[in-house]
Amino acid sequence: MLVIAHRGEHSVVPENTMAAFEAAVAVGVNGIETDVRISLDGLPVLIHDRVIGFGQAVADLARREIEQAVGHEVPTLSEALEQFPGILWNVEIKAANALPSVIRVLEKHQAGHRIIVTSFRHDLVARCASSLKVNCGLLVAHRPRTLDSLLADFNRDGNPRVNHIVWDYDVLDDILLKQTAMDGFRNFVYGPVTRIEHDYCRELGVDGVITDHPLLAQNA
Repeated sequence: MLVIAHRGEHSVVPENTMAAFEAAVAVGVNGIETDVRISLDGLPVLIHDRVIGFGQAVADLARREIEQAVGHEVPTLSEALEQFPGILWNVEIKAANALPSVIRVLEKHQAGHRIIVTSFRHDLVARCASSLKVNCGLLVAHRPRTLDSLLADFNRDGNPRVNHIVWDYDVLDDILLKQTAMDGFRNFVYGPVTRIEHDYCRELGVDGVITDHPLLAQNA
């Protein structure tokens, strides 16, 4: 089971920062999950929240203004890939306007072998899979009735690189996990908190966990 640090290892440093990514690497994780949005000056910045500070939208602020609002450095996707070339990256696209910049960065760095692009916007995942030679995944926050219903609006045959499903821990289902694995998907889970929850993920045979508690996951 791969252990992927959710926004880096941020127990003592801010999330989605170079310090958090360095801390994650130091504790021996297999990968790092991060979030991409676009700043006003057109940079793919690594930040989770759409609105920061005193009600300011990230999309309305330049990178320097974002850093002033959150009180710490905010790296770009390109900077993170350059600084940590040996780690697996799970890049979550938070908004549609981020996709073109993400594609340009990944093309520039030829980083497809160590990238999984994910989003709750499954249309963006399909577009990314059609544009790049990278693995892509569907973020799923609800329990679908069936696997077919999850993929009903998605032409998987035309997007073979969409080969991961990233499930919310709260909607884990043993039957669906087995179905998706048999259908060629890799199953990741985000959101386990306790040791028991991490142990349960391992018992279910998931391929990876995206966690705020990487040491718990490693010891599960």
